[in-house]
Amino acid sequence: QLDPFYASIILFVGRAWDAITDPMVGFFISKTSWTRFGRLMPWIIFSTPFAVISYFLIWFVPDISRGQVMWYLVFYCIFQTLVTCFHVPYSALTMFISREQSERDSATAYRMTVEVLGTVLGTAIQGQIVGTVVTPCIESPLFIGKINSSVAMEELNMTHDTGSLMDTRNAYMIAAGVIGGLYILCAVILSVGVREKRESSELQSDEPVSFFQGLKLVMNHGAYIKLIAGFLFTSLAFMLLEGNFALFCTYTLGFRNEFQNILLAIMLSATLTIPLWQWFLTRFGKKTAVYVGISSAIPFLIMVAVLDSNLIVTYIVAVAAGISVAAAFLLPWSMLPDVIDDFKLQHPDSHGHEAIFFSFYVFFTKFTSGVSLGISTLSLDFAGYQTRGCSQPSEVNFTLKMLVSAVPVGLILLGLLLFKLYPIDEEKRRKNKKALQDLR
Repeated sequence: QLDPFYASIILFVGRAWDAITDPMVGFFISKTSWTRFGRLMPWIIFSTPFAVISYFLIWFVPDISRGQVMWYLVFYCIFQTLVTCFHVPYSALTMFISREQSERDSATAYRMTVEVLGTVLGTAIQGQIVGTVVTPCIESPLFIGKINSSVAMEELNMTHDTGSLMDTRNAYMIAAGVIGGLYILCAVILSVGVREKRESSELQSDEPVSFFQGLKLVMNHGAYIKLIAGFLFTSLAFMLLEGNFALFCTYTLGFRNEFQNILLAIMLSATLTIPLWQWFLTRFGKKTAVYVGISSAIPFLIMVAVLDSNLIVTYIVAVAAGISVAAAFLLPWSMLPDVIDDFKLQHPDSHGHEAIFFSFYVFFTKFTSGVSLGISTLSLDFAGYQTRGCSQPSEVNFTLKMLVSAVPVGLILLGLLLFKLYPIDEEKRRKNKKALQDLR
């Protein structure tokens, strides 16, 4: 039971550390020599067991009166680093299993489908295990003042008794163990089932390039910057929606017992519609898929905020949001290889920067998540949010409406406007594909 201030410090320092490790890991990967397992796979294999151990220790509560803050800070930063050592090469594998654009697009669609499915599975496991421990809500101080205060506070303190706290600790530990086991299983399947093709891409440079030289080359590539700019705002929109939708359902709509099912509907909808978007982008092009897929959420986000509380409408909005979430998950990762191909044509003598492209995109994704968390926390705190409260002030309900409706809609529109500047359409992709074939 850490003070919220220290918990915020841990999260902030962890995000800042993550900002350093993402590009650094990408650079070190680009300098890794070829091994019998490939260049990327050793990073995945050797980081996995240590990532699982550090994840488990994050949920472990040490029996020490002092030093808990440092314990969680250290292991949170270690876990973030090890996840980066897994996620960056895992994402970059797309570039090293095939040279064909269509095959890479297909691999990306399969990867994102399974990633979203894994998110659903992890959320369900954590929710079911931790949900077995009943944590009563706390009435507001105004309500407590109107009744027998001694009786109220006695009941309030009972929610923090040792037995309940130990049950909660054990539930989180069990959930961490189960999820850690799934992490290892997935890493084993990946290492056994995927083989890098040495000829698919030249990962190392012909001449050594320093970290800052490689960074300058990557960040000066116009198509990459425009892709990141567009998806930075659309990703922030959907992260705000996902991060606050549970609170919105619980307090603003009054569906305290339904919000887990509503979130599950969002993720299942996203999982099932990723193949649909893969077909759509193949048939109509990726830029068209961006405009149609992401903008389709706008009318439903407005509907859920304007209409009165209705469970059926909420489920319809959840499914519609999941369809757009699928597009937001799939399309940036599907378009990133096209940007790298374009970079290779503009810099034919500069090789080995693929991992840097992916590592910075991972960094910006995490950066967006941190911004979303900061906006949500500050906004709700300013509105007077009461942790574990049975109800919230009207200002909090209004803020939640803004965070799941008005703000995401504005960010989506801004992101789509910026995306107009993205230069790689289907004709450009075909020209780049032919030019790369000629170079090879």
